[in-house]
Amino acid sequence: MAGKTVNPTRMELTRTKRKLMTARRGHKLLKDKRDELMRQFLELVRKNKALREKVEQGIRETNASFALAGASMSDEAVRVAFMKPRQELTLEVNYRNIMSVDVPQYSASTRTGDGNDIYSYGFAFTSADLDAAVSGLSELLPDMLALAESEKSCQLMASEIEKTRRRVNALEHVLIPQMERTIKFITMKLDENERSSQIRLMKVKDMMLEEAHHYREKAESCAAVQ
Repeated sequence: MAGKTVNPTRMELTRTKRKLMTARRGHKLLKDKRDELMRQFLELVRKNKALREKVEQGIRETNASFALAGASMSDEAVRVAFMKPRQELTLEVNYRNIMSVDVPQYSASTRTGDGNDIYSYGFAFTSADLDAAVSGLSELLPDMLALAESEKSCQLMASEIEKTRRRVNALEHVLIPQMERTIKFITMKLDENERSSQIRLMKVKDMMLEEAHHYREKAESCAAVQ
């Protein structure tokens, strides 16, 4: 294949060697990037696992409190309690770069700093279990945001790891071997051409020597006849 597509010249050999050096350097950098991404990805996975267990436990406890509140209150009373919320939540998304991957950072802020504004109802006609459920969800919010941030970061980093792995494999198993074969082909062709040139020069030299030798013999013969 190399003989059909590559011009076996010294200029092409030099150009291919430079490309090979660049490809090897890029291959090393991509391998280092892949390894570092894997290290940070595994750290995120462990963090994500701990957060998920904590959030799931908190949700189970909150659901239990809601179930107890529903048992002691009518469905209509529960709906009325949450009909008009007093607090507002604003979610902001920022990004930070991890090995060329922009991962999100979520931050939440409330309209007021009063912790009692999370309760949109009065305490006279509601169950204490409902208060515990609302308070539990409020306390669980930072962990839920951290879990969402961690899972999205894991997803983005896994995608980048896969792309980097494909690039590393393409360089290692396709591009670099092709360049090495091309360099070997050009080197063999140049050596072959050089040997051919030397053989031609030797033949020309022999012909010139033979012609000169015959010329001297003829000259000597002519001198002897005279």
